[in-house]
Amino acid sequence: MQNKIEILCTRPVDESIKDLCAANNISVEVISFIDTTPIETVEVQQEIENALLLSTAVVFTSMNAVEAVAEFLFDAQPAWRIYCMGNTTQQLVKKYFGEDGIAGTGIDAAALADAIIAADEEEVIFFCGDIRRDELPQALESNNINVQEIVVYETIAVPHKIEKDYHGILFFSPSAVESFFSANKAAAQTVFFSIGNTTAAAIKKFSGNKIIIGDEPGKNALLEKALEYFT
Repeated sequence: MQNKIEILCTRPVDESIKDLCAANNISVEVISFIDTTPIETVEVQQEIENALLLSTAVVFTSMNAVEAVAEFLFDAQPAWRIYCMGNTTQQLVKKYFGEDGIAGTGIDAAALADAIIAADEEEVIFFCGDIRRDELPQALESNNINVQEIVVYETIAVPHKIEKDYHGILFFSPSAVESFFSANKAAAQTVFFSIGNTTAAAIKKFSGNKIIIGDEPGKNALLEKALEYFT
C-alpha cells in the first residue's frame, strides 16, 4: 500500500468528507489558525437593531457575519433583500432569514457585486468583519451604490507551530494564511489548496509552491478537490 497522504485543513469540515478521505488513504488533520468572535458593544447592537427595522438591501460575505446578526432576530424577520456568497453562507442565510429573502448570490465578491449592480440597488448595508476584503465595496461604490458597513465580528490570529510536513494544506482566508506563515514554513513538496484568488494571492507572498484554487466557495468542496488531486 502507498504511504498515507497527509492533509492539513485550517478550518473544520464535515466528518463525512474526512471519512471519504480516510477511505482513500488520506489523513485529514484540522487545525484552525484564526478565530472569530462577535462584537458585542452597545453601538454595534444598536446598528444591527436599527437595520432590522429597515426595508433595504443587505450583504453577507461570511457565515460569521450571518451568525452575529442572527443573534438579534428574536423570531422577527426583517424586510431585507439579501445578497450573499454561495454555499455555507447562503445555507445559513436560508436557515435564519428564509430562502425567499435571498435576492442574489455569487461565487466570489466580484460575482456578488455584479448581482447587486444588475438589480439596480442604490444602497446596501454590508455586514462584515474587521478584516474584510475591498473588492465588493469598491465595485459597488464605483457604480454609485452607497455602502454602509456594519462591522459585526472580529478576526483573531491563532498561530500554531507545525511539527511535520504535509502533502497538502487547505486555506480559506488571507488571515489564516498570514497566521500560518507567522509561525511556519512549508515543505517544498507541499501543495496549497485555496478557497479563492484573494487567498491564493496571500499564499504567494510567502511561498512559491503549487497552488490549486477551488471552483466554488465551500469548505467541503475544497477538501473534495484535494481528494481528487491526490487520488
